[in-house]
Amino acid sequence: MQVNPDNDVLISEVGPRDGLQSVSRIMATACKRRWITALYDAGLREIEVCSFVPAKHLPQMADAAEVVSHALTLPGLTVMALVPNARGAEAALAAGVHKLTIPVSASAAHSLANVRKTREEMIEEVRRIVELRNDTAPGVKVEAGISTAFGCTLQGDVAEDEVIWLAAQCIAAGADETGLSDTTGYANPAQVRRLFRRLRAEIGDKAGAAHLHNTRGLGLANCLAAYEEGVRTFDSSLAGLGGCPHAPGASGNVVTEDLVFMFEAMGLRTGVDIVKLLAAREPLKTGLPGEPLYGMTPQAGLPRGFVQGAVHA
Repeated sequence: MQVNPDNDVLISEVGPRDGLQSVSRIMATACKRRWITALYDAGLREIEVCSFVPAKHLPQMADAAEVVSHALTLPGLTVMALVPNARGAEAALAAGVHKLTIPVSASAAHSLANVRKTREEMIEEVRRIVELRNDTAPGVKVEAGISTAFGCTLQGDVAEDEVIWLAAQCIAAGADETGLSDTTGYANPAQVRRLFRRLRAEIGDKAGAAHLHNTRGLGLANCLAAYEEGVRTFDSSLAGLGGCPHAPGASGNVVTEDLVFMFEAMGLRTGVDIVKLLAAREPLKTGLPGEPLYGMTPQAGLPRGFVQGAVHA
């Protein structure tokens, strides 16, 4: 995704999808609308609002089309949805989304557990989704996110050569961009630098977002490492909501509030108003009362004299 020229990085909020599908309770549709609006009001301009999957598997996403309909009323917002297959893509395109994200696991074991397809079958699924997009909504972007790119709780190590091979295959199948996801929270900064450097060398400007988790406390360090390798789009979740059902203990995406604070404190522009972003936690609390919410910046508050947009030595 191209970064707004007025900003240095793009923060892509995934809480309404990755976060909500990872908790057992279901947030009411009206609460989802209020939360997404609060995120938008804070300045977030790319939000993954839902996934199009059968309600029997993920009842949290049963109202996906309604949520997309609301998000489309917010001017200038890129409305994203995750789709695991062509059937989901067809429903998402019918709903009017601007961008499709497809999870393609680098781990053979995770691929079978998560989408019940081999990696090779998922490459063909990407091809089918791209053909569907080309035929029905050519303006919609398609990103193939390489899940478990840094390791897998089911099979352990994931060979870096296989990660890069899979990303290249997704681009060859027609995906507009391919990013790397630390689905299980295994990544460290050296590994992040190495893999994103190899990714950019392999597919150039089609290298997409860094989707990193904070499972072992390395989320921000990994984001900084990715930034230093040229990544400019970062997935994160308000209050760190999220995880993966096939990654035991991998609770929590990078916290959007902490990520925005880090970049802004460095003098990098995100386009996100930190004060309004902190306020966006309230509709989340209301919609999921009692759900654990994370983040160091919300807990500590902004430093005395902090001015957003200023460079801090």
